Amino acid sequence: MKKTNIYVLGLFLAAKFIPMSAFAQGDPVPYALSIRADDLKKHLTFIASDSLKGRNTGSPEQKVAANYIADSFKKSGIAPVNGSYFQKVDLVNRAWTNVFISAKGKKYEYLGEIMANALAPVAANSKFPVVFAGFGVQQGGYTDFDKLNAKGKYVLAFEGEAKDAAGLYVLSGSKDPSVFGKGDGWKEKLKRAQTAGAKGLILIADRDTKSFGNQVRQRQVMMKRFGNERMAFADAASAANEAPVLLISSEAAAELLGTTEAELLAYKASLATAKKSFASKFKAAPIEVTIERTEKPVDTYNVVGYLEGTDKKEEIVVLTAHYDHIGVSADGQINNGANDDGSGTVTVMELAEAFGKAAAEGKRPRRSILFMTVTGEEKGLLGSEWYANHPLFPLKNTVVDLNTDMTGRYDDEHKGKPDYIYEIGSDKLSSQLREVLIEQNKKHVGLELDYRYNDANDPNRFYYRSDHYNFAKHGIPVAFFFNGVHDDYHQPGDEVDKIEFDQIQKVGRLVFYMAWEIANREQRLVVDSNKP
Repeated sequence: MKKTNIYVLGLFLAAKFIPMSAFAQGDPVPYALSIRADDLKKHLTFIASDSLKGRNTGSPEQKVAANYIADSFKKSGIAPVNGSYFQKVDLVNRAWTNVFISAKGKKYEYLGEIMANALAPVAANSKFPVVFAGFGVQQGGYTDFDKLNAKGKYVLAFEGEAKDAAGLYVLSGSKDPSVFGKGDGWKEKLKRAQTAGAKGLILIADRDTKSFGNQVRQRQVMMKRFGNERMAFADAASAANEAPVLLISSEAAAELLGTTEAELLAYKASLATAKKSFASKFKAAPIEVTIERTEKPVDTYNVVGYLEGTDKKEEIVVLTAHYDHIGVSADGQINNGANDDGSGTVTVMELAEAFGKAAAEGKRPRRSILFMTVTGEEKGLLGSEWYANHPLFPLKNTVVDLNTDMTGRYDDEHKGKPDYIYEIGSDKLSSQLREVLIEQNKKHVGLELDYRYNDANDPNRFYYRSDHYNFAKHGIPVAFFFNGVHDDYHQPGDEVDKIEFDQIQKVGRLVFYMAWEIANREQRLVVDSNKP
C-alpha cells in the first residue's frame, strides 16, 4: 500500500473516533444575525402591552406572559425540562392584618399611633409586663440591662443614643454614632433585650410627636401604593430570633409610663448629661399585644427551556432574565415594564430561537443550554433563588449564568453615545469570563464595555440586585448586562415606544457569541477568583 493511501486511511480511521460534536460547532455569525430588532419589538409589544397589566408576580396576566414565552421556546425547537416548560415556585403572600397594642384601656393601632421596624406573629391579646430600660444600651457608662429583669417581658427604650451639649454622640465621642445610633441600631438593642430574655422591644421615637405623626402618614401612603403584602417562600420557617420591634411617639410612651411627655424627655436629656445610666421613677403599665398575619398561596412559575448538548451535555450554560414586573399602581396606572425587564425577556426568547436554529442545522452546542425567564425578581430575586435552592440541573455542573436586565434605553451619562453596555460581575469568580466577554465583543459587536458599576464600592450595589447573584453566591461565574436606570424606572412611563431595539439587538448578539464560545470551548470556565 502506498504511503499516501496509508495517510488517507489513517485520517479516515481517526475521524471515526472523533466525536461528531467536534465538527458541529461551525460559524456562529449566521445565527447571531438571526437576533433582529424587528423580532425583539414584535415580542416586546406583546409582553409589555396594557393587556398584560404589568405582569405582577402571580397575576393571571403573568401566566399569559409565561405561556407566550413557553410557546416561543417550543416553536424554536427548545425542549421542556422534565416534560414541562414551567418550574413551580412555591410562594405565599404574607400580610399583617391585625396589629395593635393596648394599655390602660387605650388601643394603639399599627400605622395609627405605632409603626414597626420588625413584626412577628403574636397571638391575639397576649399579655406582657413592660420594663423601661432608658436607651436600651449596654456599653460604656450605659448599663441599662445590668439589673433589669426583662425575662418574658417587653422592653421599652429610647430610640438612638445619647448626645452631649455639643451634639456629639456620647458613646463614640464624635459626630459619628455607635452601632446603637445607626439606622439599624434597633437590631443591636433587640439583641441585648433578647439576651436578657425579652419577648419584644418598643422604641420611643427620636423625634417630636408632630414629626412622628408625619412619618406615620408617609408610611400610610407607601402602604397604599405598594400594599401591605410581602412575598416569601411557602416553606420558609420563621427565624428563631424573630420578635416585634415597635416604634411609638414620646407622647404615647409617656402614657405607658404614667408620666408627662415633658418629664420623659427631661429624663432622656439627663441621661445624656450624666453620660451614664441611672434609674427613673417611671413604672410601665402592662400591655396586650396582637400581631396577626395571613398567608395566601401565589401561583407563579419560572419558564424554562432546554437545549441538550453533545459530548459535554452534562455541563450547563444558563441564560436568564426576569419576566415579572410591578403590575398596576394603586391609582390604576399600568407599569408595563418594557425595559424592566421585558427587554431581557425577549432577549432570552431570541437567544433560544438562534440556538434552536443552529441545532436544527446540525450545529448543536457541546454543552447544554438552559434558557430561563424567572419570576419574583421584583419581590426580592425569589424565582432565581428558588431555582438555586431547587435546581433542575446540578449547580456543580452549571458553568455560567449570563443575565440580561434592562437594556435598550440610555441613562443620562450616555445620551448621544448609545453603543455601550454596563457589565457587572464577569471578573468576580472567573478570570476567563471577562476575557471571553472582551474577545467576543471586539471580534463581533464593538460595544463600549463600561465597568463602573462593577466596583465593589459602588453604592448602587447592582451586582446584588438582579438574578445572576443567586448563581454567583453558589460560586457560579456570572455576567450581568444592563444599560442603567432612567426616570421611568418602576414608573408607568416604561413603555415600548421608548425602547431602542437596535441596542437590545447588539446586547443580545454579544450574549449569544459569549454563550456560543463558553458552550463549545474545550475546558469549562475556571473558578479562580473571589472578588467582592
